[in-house]
Amino acid sequence: MSTTDHAVPGPTPVIADLVTDPPQPAPTPAGRRHAVGFWAVSAAFAVIMGFSAVPTPLYGLYAARDGFGPLTITIVYAVYAVGVILALFTVGHVSDWYGRRRLLIPALLTAALSAILFLLWRDLTGLIVARFVNGLAIGATTATATAWITELHAARRPSATRRRAEIVGAAANLGGIGAGPLIAGALAQWVAKPLTVPYLVFLALMAASAVGLALTPETRTLASADRPRYHPQRITAPAQARAAFIGALIGAFIAFAALAFFMSLAPTFLAGPLGHPSRALAGAVDFLVFAATATAQILPARYGRQALAGIGASWITAGSVAIVVAVQLSTPSLWLFLLGGAVLGFGAGAYFKSSLGTVIAASDPGSRAGALTSFFLTGYVGLTVPAVGLGVLAQHVAADTALLIFGVLLVTGVATSAAFLLHRPR
Repeated sequence: MSTTDHAVPGPTPVIADLVTDPPQPAPTPAGRRHAVGFWAVSAAFAVIMGFSAVPTPLYGLYAARDGFGPLTITIVYAVYAVGVILALFTVGHVSDWYGRRRLLIPALLTAALSAILFLLWRDLTGLIVARFVNGLAIGATTATATAWITELHAARRPSATRRRAEIVGAAANLGGIGAGPLIAGALAQWVAKPLTVPYLVFLALMAASAVGLALTPETRTLASADRPRYHPQRITAPAQARAAFIGALIGAFIAFAALAFFMSLAPTFLAGPLGHPSRALAGAVDFLVFAATATAQILPARYGRQALAGIGASWITAGSVAIVVAVQLSTPSLWLFLLGGAVLGFGAGAYFKSSLGTVIAASDPGSRAGALTSFFLTGYVGLTVPAVGLGVLAQHVAADTALLIFGVLLVTGVATSAAFLLHRPR
């Protein structure tokens, strides 16, 4: 998710980000390596993020295999989120000191380890451990991959704006998350051994990605003497753009919370009131929402941070209302449910685009991964709290009542955050 709106005072984006990129010089061999590396890192980012969502349409199969219910699925998800947040706090920012490759390749290998655990440790304990390890891989990946993509683009196109890098990075992030369940759901529906084949497919993709990362030029190096003493990530706002940075963190929380609102509920309502238990459909629904989120990244550069926040707020609200109404109807409507998910996903994408671009613009290269870590850390808290809260609430009230309660809470949160995000700084 990305934007071109820089975090500087004033109601409009920086002019340099609104114009067409100037003609670029003919690529040198080094420039071509950066161009190829740009796509190699983007592909690896998409693969890692896609793998993180592979279990989503498979939870019904795991529940049948191990004999657990919805609350246990919530616990498994919470363990994954804990892994993400732990890695973001502890290592998400250290590529600023040790280099992008030195962190992203181990993160990829950690994701591969989690795939092996899914394959070999076939009980509930193994599922929980594999999801936790998967979370560690994601926490180590998001900020580092986003920063590396931005820097490779700058090295190849030094006179260009960041718009292309931000769009590609966000598309790899969100598109990967959407493609993972689509692939896993299709394989689970139509291929034998649904709890094996999806992981083998992604292991092969990760092996190819590791080769690409190993050949990609490093963009961030520090001599040992220049590296600071290790410390966990601190959420600190850049002094020159504190208000915009805080607004971006709020936007990240709301964007991820909106996605969690839908993704946590979709499998339950598809298999229940909507009467469509197909695992392929469950994966396709995930893909639909994240495809809509990724589509929002190509909104024209003329939309500044405030405009994107306004678009995001209105579309998230409209999508939430459609989802709630679709389920509350006397005859629940699958098409209205899917339309609401797509609208909500597009709104979340606009919120994300505004927020991520603000963070990138407000941070200098020496602390970019750290700033992005703060961004994704806040986002994953937003992704976790609604999902876990919904799982707990569903144990005490009917599913449609839980949906209504969380819909109201989400719309209230959007209205509250929009009051801050739509404020034009002096």
